[in-house]
Amino acid sequence: MRMPEPLQTYFDADRAVGNAAPLTAFASDAIVKDEGKLHAGHDAIAAWWQTAKAQYRHRAEPCEVREERGAIIVRARVTGEFPGSPALLTFAFQLESGRIKALEIGA
Repeated sequence: MRMPEPLQTYFDADRAVGNAAPLTAFASDAIVKDEGKLHAGHDAIAAWWQTAKAQYRHRAEPCEVREERGAIIVRARVTGEFPGSPALLTFAFQLESGRIKALEIGA
């Protein structure tokens, strides 16, 4: 499945061993919205990534990629240690200058 490079970097990091956040894929002022919370900037995104990985031990496997209203939508099968696993989640990415400017994760 072909995705823009920053999205590929994101999902490759998700499958990698360890908890290193793919910060090179994100703009320095990027925003991530997940579970109703906003995480802004590299430090907050790194903390969110590491906390989520430690808590849920999850992995996302992209199933579908499409463009919609200026966003790149990735539907992914997410497995991990959480109720309802596996779940099909939507990752809505907005890119700017070759980096992820915004990401919203939801059902």
